[in-house]
Amino acid sequence: MRKSLALQAELSDEFGVCMFDVTLDCEDGAAVGAERDHAQMVVALARQSRMPLVRDGDGMQRPTARIAVRVHPVDHPAFEQDVQIIVGGAGAALCHLMIPKVESVRDVDRAVAMMDSAASGLAARELPVHVLIESPAAVHRAFDIAAHPRVQSMSFGLMDFVSAHAGAIPAQGMSGPGQFSNPLVLRAKTEIASACHAHGKVPSHCVVTEFRDRAVVREAARKAAREFAYLRMWSIHPDQIRPILEAFAPLESEIDMASEIILRAQGADWAPLDYQGQLHDRASYRFFWQVLERAYRTGQSLAPEVRQYFSAHYRT
Repeated sequence: MRKSLALQAELSDEFGVCMFDVTLDCEDGAAVGAERDHAQMVVALARQSRMPLVRDGDGMQRPTARIAVRVHPVDHPAFEQDVQIIVGGAGAALCHLMIPKVESVRDVDRAVAMMDSAASGLAARELPVHVLIESPAAVHRAFDIAAHPRVQSMSFGLMDFVSAHAGAIPAQGMSGPGQFSNPLVLRAKTEIASACHAHGKVPSHCVVTEFRDRAVVREAARKAAREFAYLRMWSIHPDQIRPILEAFAPLESEIDMASEIILRAQGADWAPLDYQGQLHDRASYRFFWQVLERAYRTGQSLAPEVRQYFSAHYRT
């Protein structure tokens, strides 16, 4: 966890923007019987690692780091203890709370109620929730879960999803290439991504276990971004972060085209325009704006006037 926080700070300095979240883990990170001690350690790390706020071009203060915590599932004996300790002790330092193994809207409601009860002060209230979808039943309810107002993002929990099928999905379904060939896994990926986009939430792709093979990581990330409409992806090792960022970044040609169209549109007060014989209006402007947003978030080179705008206005 300390290495991840140090790497986040290092890449933030390199690219001038916080490049990824660090999720401190209580679910799989805590030894059985040591859940309280682990939660207290997580609180200490979140407090110590909270970088100072910086004032942007709007005069608004922005956090320079994004730190989250994954607690135990809502039906685990340590869940309430996790939330009381972590939200009560470090809620103001967190960007969200990750709830694993969510099965229904009822699970989200229970988590939110516990979080708000534990929140100490207004700064920790209304903390966003990220949820992990890890079973066939949860996939079936993905659209209802995504509609919950406190859910900000939904992640696909590949390994638990495969295990939930009692051996009916081969072990290859948990691998980098194999997870893109099994029909049940593919259906889960598309359902989660579609549910998120239907409700304006962020779909986050699952891990790749081949953490030392950058080519496998990069190809999985490319497929997740360009074929399955995912906007983010989990990493389980620092070596995976740069390949994921590269795969999720727009191509240089896409960035150049988006920059030219958006700058010309701004100059025309967002009226329709002719670009290389094609009509563009506000519908396509939204698309090209999102291309530039992805480029900024992944540390890509942008025209000075474009980067200046995002540096001043982009909400981390």
